[in-house]
Amino acid sequence: MLPNRLSPGDEIRVIAPSTSMALVKGKQVEIATQRLNQLGFTVTFGKHVDDHDEFFTTSIEQRIEDLHDAFKDPNVKGILTALGGYHANQLLTHIDYNLIQSNPKVFCGYSDITALGAAIYKKTGLITYSGPFFSTFGVKYGLDYTIQSFLEAVTNDAPYEVSPSATWSDDKWYLDQEERTFVEQDNYMVIHEGEAEGTLIGGNLSTLHLLQGTDYMPSLKDSILFIEEDDEAQIHSFDRVLQSILQLPDAKGIKGILIGRFQKDSNVTETAIKRVIETKKELNHIPVIANVNFGHVQPLATIPMGARASISGNGTTTEITIYS
Repeated sequence: MLPNRLSPGDEIRVIAPSTSMALVKGKQVEIATQRLNQLGFTVTFGKHVDDHDEFFTTSIEQRIEDLHDAFKDPNVKGILTALGGYHANQLLTHIDYNLIQSNPKVFCGYSDITALGAAIYKKTGLITYSGPFFSTFGVKYGLDYTIQSFLEAVTNDAPYEVSPSATWSDDKWYLDQEERTFVEQDNYMVIHEGEAEGTLIGGNLSTLHLLQGTDYMPSLKDSILFIEEDDEAQIHSFDRVLQSILQLPDAKGIKGILIGRFQKDSNVTETAIKRVIETKKELNHIPVIANVNFGHVQPLATIPMGARASISGNGTTTEITIYS
């Protein structure tokens, strides 16, 4: 089920189902709001986005209230999550999935928000989006690629490409907007050559791992698995969590894998990624492409969970096409 496309003038509601937006600096909120306004959208905020407890989240009841209010409000056409964190899976048994299914809307976020995006897709069939947070729009520099991909994903029905960005950055921009370093990028890294077509399933690997054995884990049959990690994931944890996913009964249905670029602080090298993939004999026959522009390194593409995609990799040449 594809949500209605966003159009100029549409209202986007910001909610904080994981970590409170109180962690986002006021200037970043201002920049993000202005940028979305410049794109033609009206920004409103859930009642509890700035509330927080000692864990810098708030009660399940308050977060569920904001989530449900956003979906049932007819004026709201899209929902952006404020930022990620650790607590989104607390909400899964409390969500009114019938309400969401009756009021399908663009729902976007990544990292910990993977739990919500995957559960909503599994329970309702609604395509959800692994893409920028509201706070992401508060980045001052180097955001053009991110914005373009977001608009391609949520404002039109045409297929779009996830091509390598000209540069990428791993800076902690939220600490210093002015001192930024951008690294040139020519290609993605093809680990296994080949081509495949399937349904996009994935997001943050460790968060997806939390859904195994629950009613909220999407099927991997006929899938293009897209996975990424943050700087808390070392190569050993990436290895064993990926192995766990590949041991799921329907993992034989994975047609191809896309791996988002790792943050420098993870100390996960290209050589290490290649070695991990080499140990997965289950993957020998399918294409695997790494260093793709999604996840915790900027810029990031918007990837729709549940949409169809085709991928191919040959040498240093890659094609990733997403169909609405």
